[in-house]
Amino acid sequence: MRLSANKIKQLRGLSQKKFRAESSLFIVEGEKLVNEALHSDFEVLEVYREEEIGADSMRKISMLTTPSPILAVVRQKHAAVESIEFKQNRIYFLLDGIKDPGNFGTILRTAEWFGISGIIASPDCVELYNPKTVQATMGAIFRMNVLYTPLPEIIARFKENGCEVFATVLDGKPIDNLAQRVKGKCSAFLFGNESEGISDEVKKLIKNENKLLIPQYGKDGKAIVAKEFCSSESLNVASSAAVICALIR
Repeated sequence: MRLSANKIKQLRGLSQKKFRAESSLFIVEGEKLVNEALHSDFEVLEVYREEEIGADSMRKISMLTTPSPILAVVRQKHAAVESIEFKQNRIYFLLDGIKDPGNFGTILRTAEWFGISGIIASPDCVELYNPKTVQATMGAIFRMNVLYTPLPEIIARFKENGCEVFATVLDGKPIDNLAQRVKGKCSAFLFGNESEGISDEVKKLIKNENKLLIPQYGKDGKAIVAKEFCSSESLNVASSAAVICALIR
């Protein structure tokens, strides 16, 4: 099967957010991810194999530095606010301005592993269908519900429905009995931008007792308290999400 120059141009265009948005399509690469897509409820429109189109064509349409032997074109899905379930034991992650596709994808992958109900991202977060985000999810993109919407509105809805909203911040209180605090309840956990943290507009909506600090520790095993020397500015946001997942489970 020979790919025309026009078809190659069309597929290459999906490396850009503009064309992904216009077409509502995205690219999936690699045996595992394509297989995940084929067994999901996403609509897979086209599948290209290197053995069928040739190595040169695959290189031209691939978004990877080292092209995989298989690539698929998949239709995007967009979750609605109505998909949020304000029920007992439902736990959601709120992402405020996450820019790195690797972090975003890793959070999805981690959230799926720990049974998080869904991801709610601010509109300025990195795009879910960015090729690097897709790769980082390792297939979780096909099973996790992801919604983009302004966070203040969603936080208000969580509160109206009796749900607790927590946030990980550097000036918060050390985490204590988190699993007990969320057991049997509807909860949401807020994580901020890699360099700026949670925006002031959103942070002020969180109760002080729900602002959580993941403490840093010295090699002696003792917690490093506020204002002491810290070797790192902060914990990576995807790592923070993993710590919270482990604590609530």
